[in-house]
Amino acid sequence: MSATDQGDTEGLASAVEWTPKARIILDAASTLFYEHGIHAVGVETIAAEAGVTKRTLYDRFGSKEHLVVEYLRARDDRWRLFLQGRLDAADDSPEQQLTAVFDASRVWAADHGPKGCSMINAHAEISDPTHPAYAIIVGQKQWMLDLFTTIARDASAHNTALVGERLLLLHEGALVTAGMGVTADAFDVACEVAVEVLRQA
Repeated sequence: MSATDQGDTEGLASAVEWTPKARIILDAASTLFYEHGIHAVGVETIAAEAGVTKRTLYDRFGSKEHLVVEYLRARDDRWRLFLQGRLDAADDSPEQQLTAVFDASRVWAADHGPKGCSMINAHAEISDPTHPAYAIIVGQKQWMLDLFTTIARDASAHNTALVGERLLLLHEGALVTAGMGVTADAFDVACEVAVEVLRQA
């Protein structure tokens, strides 16, 4: 199964010229946006952290909005590649593919997401569908829904759409509770329930 085949990302290609300074700016912005929130971080802070002038930042990205787009796009791209690697390494059976998704999320959250899902966090600040980053935020969740629906279809579920939605809800619930530190084993518990849902489908 190819996770990278799920969802339509056409039209979202970056128009940034990726010079070394552009990458330094993006790295600085990515850290600041994730740790402090998108609205809380200004371009002055990002420029200072990156060791560049505000003019250089605007020359590379045009606006803070487009820098936010590149931050979320880069994080989404890394997640999809990471998940694909876990899916490729797992057995092709639907149950093992499902388990691989939750295992990947657990590892990713521990290594890259101590404050929870960046897309969920971003959506708390960006809920306007006209914002250029909105399509990336919502698009990732739609992509995950498509992936879970494909797993349900491969498992010959009677109602693939309904099962896909239930699996997504379990996954997203684990993301939120793990990010809040409510339970230490949120992904493992959610995975057990998800496997039962799939078996009964």
